[in-house]
Amino acid sequence: MTAAPSAVLLRDASVPVVATDARTGTPPATAPQRNPGQPFDRDWIAEQRVNLSAVERRVAGLAGRRSVKKDAQAAWLLKAITCIDLTTLSGDDTPERVKRLCAKARQPVNPELLAALGVADRRITTGAVCVYHRFVGTAVDALAGSGIPVAAVSTGFPAGLNPHALKLKEIEASVRDGAMEIDIVITREHVLTGNWRALYDEMRDFRAACGEAHVKAILATGDLKTLRNVAKASMVCMMAGADFIKTSTGKEAVNATLPVSLVMLRLIREYHERSGVMIGYKPAGGISAAKNVLDYQVLMKEELGRPWLEPELFRVGASSLLSDIERQLEHHVTGRYSAYNRHGVA
Repeated sequence: MTAAPSAVLLRDASVPVVATDARTGTPPATAPQRNPGQPFDRDWIAEQRVNLSAVERRVAGLAGRRSVKKDAQAAWLLKAITCIDLTTLSGDDTPERVKRLCAKARQPVNPELLAALGVADRRITTGAVCVYHRFVGTAVDALAGSGIPVAAVSTGFPAGLNPHALKLKEIEASVRDGAMEIDIVITREHVLTGNWRALYDEMRDFRAACGEAHVKAILATGDLKTLRNVAKASMVCMMAGADFIKTSTGKEAVNATLPVSLVMLRLIREYHERSGVMIGYKPAGGISAAKNVLDYQVLMKEELGRPWLEPELFRVGASSLLSDIERQLEHHVTGRYSAYNRHGVA
């Protein structure tokens, strides 16, 4: 049997695994403050440039240059679990499916496996549960006392083409029902036509409607055509008050990619350098394998530093990813891969 990683190793690997305070069930006191936004600055937007060749070279060498193996890999994967927004966004969702998803969020890894890994004393949960507005109340009730926030997709998700007033009412309704995080979708037309003021004003309205709930701005990067558009849209949304910027709805033909992620992370770094505000990042769509999430974690650490590996600043939108992480952890302990149906989510 493979030696299990100790709690000390998990700390030494720079990947502590606690998502919430075990005594109170609340996020750590060091959670970043809300992003107040910045005044609209057209020059700041216009100066954004992307060197496509440099981006491609940077991400092409990522996997070959950084190899996380054995105990360290188990630690990183446990950390990844605490950053998952466990998601169900299907047309056939039901209250029972959402309740099962919430139960999995509370106990994402088999306790026997956690004991074998030497972390039975750690309180490991997913970062959030993400659902449509219809199921916010169901998820809030199912997660009561856990400290796990409910995230609601909003503003006419996934296309974002509802009337603006209805988008604001949808946000407000989800907040009233108990959502602590709102994943909004921007109007892609504003980006594609270069109407940055309209995008800024839209995002400011969304931010105001969220109240105390944190807002994640979904850029739908697969629809934005160019990395320069991704860069400018990222900056405008942060400027207008987004607490997170997120790649995709998961419904586009192209979702999260490493080149898009690199561009967005560089913009987060620039915004932090100018404003002092730490913005979170969420890749979503197509991240279903443990090896893929490791690439995103390494990129986050290299580009932004250790603080951005916490769930307060890093989330991964996923559903099937958790099952593959469990399989990899079981292989680490037993040397054998188990069937996917032993690690079902919902």
